[in-house]
Amino acid sequence: MAGLVNFEDENEVKEFLQNLGVEYSFQCYSEKDPEGCHRLADYMEGVKKDYVSTAQVLKHNCETYGHGESCYKLGTYHIAGKGGVTKCLKTAYSYYMRSCNAGGKKSADACHNIGLLIHDGRAMEGEPDLTAARQYYEKACAGGYAPSCFNLSALFIKGNSIGLAPDMTQAFKYANRACELGHVWGCANASRMYKLGDGTEKNDKKAEELKNRARELQGLEEKPQLKFGE
Repeated sequence: MAGLVNFEDENEVKEFLQNLGVEYSFQCYSEKDPEGCHRLADYMEGVKKDYVSTAQVLKHNCETYGHGESCYKLGTYHIAGKGGVTKCLKTAYSYYMRSCNAGGKKSADACHNIGLLIHDGRAMEGEPDLTAARQYYEKACAGGYAPSCFNLSALFIKGNSIGLAPDMTQAFKYANRACELGHVWGCANASRMYKLGDGTEKNDKKAEELKNRARELQGLEEKPQLKFGE
């Protein structure tokens, strides 16, 4: 059939990829399509391995169109100092913030990363701000990002010295949500809480179910396996 690419033919593949780059560039700069710009960035990164150009396209797409996924990826470039950009956590934080606020596929990931950077204070002046970190973990957890749900559970288990009291009911709520989203340690913690009646009613059946769920997630045959307190 006409139009199909023979991927066993090296010359056809090269021509196809070259045309793809031209198409994405046209979408980005002529049609001013943010999705086309992001596809161009993915093309420059994944096909051309041109990380400097990738960073430039990401910056254009983030700052001109506010494209959440491009802002997120540009943040990751600044974390590593990739593509010729400055390695700077504060700059990464600012792009993650744009992505978090923009919504889209990487919004929850970006909100989680903001929470991490606030939590340990790496991108902030002064001490870590656990109250603010909690807010971004909550936003990411609501967006279905399991590690944020687990981090919230850990915050409520420990509490802190600046106003967050330990709250095992909240700790259980977020551990259970993390488990529902496939987080192995969320399942492990929720299982133990059911076993002890800590933050929820004691329920040996549910404890066993979540213990088995945790083992399924980790892999029954893998070692070392999780160990559960009895």
